[in-house]
Amino acid sequence: MVTAVELGLLYAVMALGVYLTFRILEFADLTVDGSFTTGAAVAAVGIVNGYHPLVASVAAFGAGMIAGSITGLLHTKANIDGLLAGILTQIGLYSINLRIMGAANISLLRQDTVFSGLREAGHMGSGSWVGPAVLLPVALVVLLIIIWFLHTDLGLAMRATGDNAEMIRSFGVSTDTQKILGLSLSNGLVALSGSLIAQYQGFADVSMGIGMIVAGLASVIIGQAIIGRLTVYRAATAVVLGAVLYRIVIQLALQAGLNPNDMKLISAVLVVLALVLPQMKLFKRVPSRFKASADVPIDRDPVPSEPVATGDADAPGQNAPGKAL
Repeated sequence: MVTAVELGLLYAVMALGVYLTFRILEFADLTVDGSFTTGAAVAAVGIVNGYHPLVASVAAFGAGMIAGSITGLLHTKANIDGLLAGILTQIGLYSINLRIMGAANISLLRQDTVFSGLREAGHMGSGSWVGPAVLLPVALVVLLIIIWFLHTDLGLAMRATGDNAEMIRSFGVSTDTQKILGLSLSNGLVALSGSLIAQYQGFADVSMGIGMIVAGLASVIIGQAIIGRLTVYRAATAVVLGAVLYRIVIQLALQAGLNPNDMKLISAVLVVLALVLPQMKLFKRVPSRFKASADVPIDRDPVPSEPVATGDADAPGQNAPGKAL
């Protein structure tokens, strides 16, 4: 169970990246499956070649941003559908990842990683709660940075782009730039998570990113189904909680005797349940303060000085509140 919590906190970084595209930009980005492996590959190669693990992790973040920007450019400048643009980038990254690694697998078992000290002390991957206690601040720092960013003028413009692109474009904001930036940041976080997972597991594999988009969506949907998404604070925090709960459920399913080969099926079932259960009458009776509603503003922040609020301009003659994130 401790290992599941550790993995959940590491995958939470990836889930926050998926949250940026799936909820903020309303963009179904399938680049995730490729950029996750890219981050692991860049970090592994850097560590094997003698670079400091932190430097290798930062390089992985940069590589993920490049991958995300490619998807953004294909979508905005080449006018390719967003779903297809992500698929094309994902397919191309498979070959690029093989080029980076030079092989299908790179071992890090005898290399110094960011977790080496904790492993040698018996605090990581050994059933000790010291590991989750160390990883929790990392996830919280990333969470706070995301929340802070989404409350800046640039972040508000990005939220407005996902909410009502035509409205925010009328205020002079380049929606293409916002989409490219959002995809870059999202895949940068995904790649950073991949680099941490590779260092945690002790290897990087060219196929380790397969199904990551499902895991990310499951984390977002499960967490927000429980906590709700009325505000940015609640929605982003729910993503971190959802990532941990998702890994715990997977661990419990394996302990119950399910075949490890069925993990992808379990993930798909979890997503379906998270989408269907909130629609049932039993779950609709949950107190309204724990549920997201389109009739409640997404934030109680003061109105920004510049008109980048995410209001819905579809209903003439009234100021409809922004949609829930």
